[in-house]
Amino acid sequence: MKKNGFVVLDVVTFLLVAAAAGLVFFFAPLEAVMGYVQKVFYFHVSSAWVGMLSFIMAAVAGGVYLKNGKRGADITSFAAVEIGVLFSVIAIITGSIWARPIWNTWWTWDPRLTTTAIMTLVYVAYLMLRQGIDDPEKRARFGAVYVIIGALSVPLTFMSIRIFRTIHPVVINAPGNASAAFDMAPKMLVTFLFSLFAFSVMFVTLLLHRIQLGKAQDELEQKKLIANE
Repeated sequence: MKKNGFVVLDVVTFLLVAAAAGLVFFFAPLEAVMGYVQKVFYFHVSSAWVGMLSFIMAAVAGGVYLKNGKRGADITSFAAVEIGVLFSVIAIITGSIWARPIWNTWWTWDPRLTTTAIMTLVYVAYLMLRQGIDDPEKRARFGAVYVIIGALSVPLTFMSIRIFRTIHPVVINAPGNASAAFDMAPKMLVTFLFSLFAFSVMFVTLLLHRIQLGKAQDELEQKKLIANE
């Protein structure tokens, strides 16, 4: 993508995220029971969505690398993991902010919280272990296999509130678990869906920027390897 394309994408992303924030604070009604703290929900779920989407993207790119060995796929996979870790941490932090007044604790070993923490740590370990491999090809193969196996933690995290007994609200599809469901008014639903869309666009923007940076880093590394031969 050319420089002008990035500028346009950056502006669109900023406007969408700003619009989402505006809907959260000025359009969505105040929840009767939870009050203002419920507004964290829109950012919390959107961040968790981007985190999971990033890890799935990383696994897909890892599979592409194992199939054709193209460096671009490895760069994409690594970039997606970095973004996924960032947004998963944001999801954990915003979830804790919501939990403190609602559950009267910053953290509890609820199945959803526990699986989210494990999923995030799996990819933090990936980032650390990858840095310990000097050979680019070995590092890329290791990364590809790791992210594919690590992706198993994503559906486990998503389904944890449906498989196990949990106090975490079910936002999407809650058959048989109505007591844990969070019912949204029409304006809340509009705000929720728009927030998911805005954060998805932000994910694409960040990913493209990180891929560009990754390509530059890869070119520099290749030049260093040639110079050392």
